[in-house]
Amino acid sequence: MRSKLRSQAIVEASSSHRRITVDEYYDMARTGLFAPDARVELIEGEVVRMAPIGDRHCAAVEELDELLHRAVAGRARVRCQMPVRLDDYSQPEPDFVVMRQRVGRDDRAHPSVVDVFLIVEISDSTLRYDLDVKVPLYARHGVPEVWVIELLHRKLHLYRCPVAGSYEDVTSVSDGCTTAVPGVSSATVDLSEILSG
Repeated sequence: MRSKLRSQAIVEASSSHRRITVDEYYDMARTGLFAPDARVELIEGEVVRMAPIGDRHCAAVEELDELLHRAVAGRARVRCQMPVRLDDYSQPEPDFVVMRQRVGRDDRAHPSVVDVFLIVEISDSTLRYDLDVKVPLYARHGVPEVWVIELLHRKLHLYRCPVAGSYEDVTSVSDGCTTAVPGVSSATVDLSEILSG
């Protein structure tokens, strides 16, 4: 009975503008409504298609993955292109999440905002979407710090101190910079090679 009701909710969600929940989103995937390799994320109850990953984006992800793992080794976890559950209607898939270490059953679940120290989005062709949709979404949910790495113009946009749904501290830095990783004492990453791209 429960699965029948959930299937009905999926049909209603796809045929109207009712917001889709995270549970319904997973049911849609299980029932084959998305291709197995579909790149989608759930934003405010809407399934949003993600842009393909180009060569420059891929190279930046590989570089930052190494930098972040080295910087926080043994003190925090780094998740690359995996979901973070913000609430019942939003489960984006940022390029990186730096989060607290968890043990036991909690370790298997996607992180929520209380687990997150930092979210990083790498923007090649998605800058407007990252700045206008995703950063405000993260602010509304209280993500403590967000970096948007803009590959085209070689800039790092930093968003800190979420208050009442927006970030109070917003900074943009060009070219090389060493940046502290929030939530992890003395951890820094040098982004100059990524930004010199």
